[in-house]
Amino acid sequence: MLGLVAVGLAAGVVSTVVSLASLVSYPALLAFGIPPLSANVTNTVALLFTGLGAAAGSRPELAGQGRLVLRLGWVTALGGAAGAGLLLATPADTFEAIAPFLIAGASLLLLTRRWKAGRVRLGGENGRALRVALFAVAVYVGYFGAAGGILMFAALGSALDQAPARVNAVKNVVSALANGVAAIGFALFGPVQWTAVAPLALGFLIGGWLGPAIARRLPGQSLRIVAALCGLAVAAKLAFDAFTA
Repeated sequence: MLGLVAVGLAAGVVSTVVSLASLVSYPALLAFGIPPLSANVTNTVALLFTGLGAAAGSRPELAGQGRLVLRLGWVTALGGAAGAGLLLATPADTFEAIAPFLIAGASLLLLTRRWKAGRVRLGGENGRALRVALFAVAVYVGYFGAAGGILMFAALGSALDQAPARVNAVKNVVSALANGVAAIGFALFGPVQWTAVAPLALGFLIGGWLGPAIARRLPGQSLRIVAALCGLAVAAKLAFDAFTA
């Protein structure tokens, strides 16, 4: 129980800062003896509490963004539901093969010198292209999810005229909506290990609350750069796993 709380705390911080919670929590669940599919859905259900903690810890960055979150949140919620349905109905082989390229592309977008607040590529916060991109990413989050927050961060950063810390706060909330809807589906129809959810969720809640305080203290564009470099590392690892198995 204490081990899962500690894992959740570390993963919650990692989730809100560089969007890689599952790289900490999913292997830990496997190490505790939970089968892969059950570990995946259990992790998704517990991750809901990272979003709650992040929303509480990101209040300064979310100030004045309520309408934006609502406009984008329903899109990600629908995408998360679609992704969860696909996961429960189909094998994950296709997404496992595509995921490294999606994550690498998003990471390179974050690293390019032309990416910064004010350089709009997806038509602004009211653009149809942004909604299409967010829906597609949310499907990925509900279905497979590894580094999905980096994809979400890249899509939002390409459209929102805001500093990276504020983009990251929006990302945390709209990602949580996608994850939350998927979690409801898994709770009803998936093999969730409920004895693992409670301690993991507690850690996620605390870590999600602490993470924004760390993110806002990172200097300048370092949040974007750290997320991008971590994303490239994840893409390389997923590509190795997918194409050497």
